[in-house]
Amino acid sequence: MDEQPMQQVPPPPTGTGWQQTPPPPPNYQAAAAPAEGLSDTAAGALAYVTIIPAIIFLVMAPYNTKPFVRFHAFQSIGLFIAWMCACAVIWVPLLGWALGLAILVCWVLCILKASQGSRLKLPIISDFAAKQSGYQP
Repeated sequence: MDEQPMQQVPPPPTGTGWQQTPPPPPNYQAAAAPAEGLSDTAAGALAYVTIIPAIIFLVMAPYNTKPFVRFHAFQSIGLFIAWMCACAVIWVPLLGWALGLAILVCWVLCILKASQGSRLKLPIISDFAAKQSGYQP
C-alpha cells in the first residue's frame, strides 16, 4: 500500500489581507426578512384537507392571528361536522347520498375559493366561522 503524506493546511493570513466589517450603527434597521411559511391563500386552502391542518392553523402562530386563515379553518371544521352528520343518515338511500354529494361539492368549492383569496358563503357554517375568526370580507 502506498501511503500518501498528509498535507498541512496553512494558517489564515494575518495583517492587512483580512478586513473586519464594522458593526452597524445603533439606529440601524435591517431589511425585512422574506416571509416564511405558507401564504394566506395556501394556508386557507390547505385547511380543508382533512381536519388536522385546520386544527393546526388555529393553534400555530402566525396562522392563528390571521383572520382569513382562521375563517377557513373554522369553516373546514364546520364542514367536517356536517359530513359526520351526513354519515349518520347515509343509510337512507337518496337523502344520505344527496347530502353527502352536496357536502363534497361544497368542500371542493371551498378549496378553490380559498386558493383564490375569497370565500364560499355556506349557510350557518360561514356565519359561525366569520364570528369566531373576525373575518368580514
